[in-house]
Amino acid sequence: MNRPAMKARVTKGALLVALSLLIVALATTLAPGLRAEPPKAAAHRVVLELTSGDAQAWEGVLNNVENVQKALGRVSVEVVAHGDGLAMLTSSKNGAVRERMKQNADGGVVFAACENTMKRKNVKKEDLVPFAKPVDSGVAEVVRKQEAGWSYLRAGP
Repeated sequence: MNRPAMKARVTKGALLVALSLLIVALATTLAPGLRAEPPKAAAHRVVLELTSGDAQAWEGVLNNVENVQKALGRVSVEVVAHGDGLAMLTSSKNGAVRERMKQNADGGVVFAACENTMKRKNVKKEDLVPFAKPVDSGVAEVVRKQEAGWSYLRAGP
């Protein structure tokens, strides 16, 4: 092979390598903008502690949940019921409260029931509303949420 032909071949090879590197660099730079965005996490996280067995307090908790959602938009909410507040999560005879809780649960609100209180009051998991989530300890659940950066609201009297 003569020198000019070899030089042209090397130049074409180098050009192909450079062009390939440029394509890879552009693809990795532009690709993130082309991917589907993951769902956005809640901007706010709120844990409400309920210890009252009073039906008015339950209404107040649900008002707080709905108001914080309206005011803050994307928000994760967990209502932790222990002590007398556990009654809110048992198969409540108060249909209006239960329906509102169900609507909130369907919207992502977590209703946590304290297993310590359940044992003390002889409440079985089957006695809870179907959307309640048992937690080992109501107060420990509140502490864990606060340590994880959740805002705290005390509900009821």
